[in-house]
Amino acid sequence: MLMYLLVVAIGYLLGSISTGVVLSRLFAKTDIRSQGSGNAGTTNMLRILGRKMALFTFIGDMLKGIIAVFIGKWLVGGDLGGVLGVLGAVLGHFYPLYFGFKGGKGIATSFGSLLFVFPVEALLAFALFLVLVAVTHYVSVGSIAAAVALPVLVLITHPDNAPVCVIVCCIGASVIWRHRANIRRLLNHTENKLDFNTLKHKKK
Repeated sequence: MLMYLLVVAIGYLLGSISTGVVLSRLFAKTDIRSQGSGNAGTTNMLRILGRKMALFTFIGDMLKGIIAVFIGKWLVGGDLGGVLGVLGAVLGHFYPLYFGFKGGKGIATSFGSLLFVFPVEALLAFALFLVLVAVTHYVSVGSIAAAVALPVLVLITHPDNAPVCVIVCCIGASVIWRHRANIRRLLNHTENKLDFNTLKHKKK
């Protein structure tokens, strides 16, 4: 049990490295959380600072989760160690210790890390995300759908691994919870769409 807690704690410390905040402070002399949606994730970086900064944010947020997975697999072993690392990294991304506990919504971190635990399931969930964003222009719709789909796929493919399935479901549920404001805006028809035409010209 102590080793399990250690993996989650290490994952949390890694997840607390908020890539969007670091990049926005270094290269734009601002805190991305003070602009746009107030979120430290890829979508807000895309809208405010452009595609390049968004790409680096996405990669950085994925990388910290991936490192947490490999540490978990090393210290605990197997899928359980991996998902414990993911859990810690996602919690750190939500509530970063180094940045006032105000972080992102966990899509890049959870996807990137779970890709190295359940590659087929994660890729299918990501494909669903891309299709829904392309069709609806709502990033939140794709994110929420992927957060539902991935745990369901893991439950289908790994029905005999109850601890792992429970943790993955908790991760998915926590990502959906972080999107609760988006859900309210979707229901009220006030959610912002992703304008692809504008983004084509925004190459910062």
